[in-house]
Amino acid sequence: MPELTMGELTRILRECAGEGEGVAHDGEFADTLFTDLGYDSLAVLETASRLKRDYGVELTDDEVVDVGTPARLLELARRQIAARS
Repeated sequence: MPELTMGELTRILRECAGEGEGVAHDGEFADTLFTDLGYDSLAVLETASRLKRDYGVELTDDEVVDVGTPARLLELARRQIAARS
């Protein structure tokens, strides 16, 4: 299983939101609220579904909605992956 990186999470988010790869995210991306990035809760929940499928990360809907930013989602997912190792 490949390592879950911010780049990989960004790719998954883009696919789940239907956003093209040409859309640039600046350095502030990781710490910007999903809502400010234009990602609705459905896109974030779909991302969580992909994380479960691809990485075995099981997050509750409440965790996903409350996480708020890509950086915090990545941290939560990595913690769960590390706990299984």
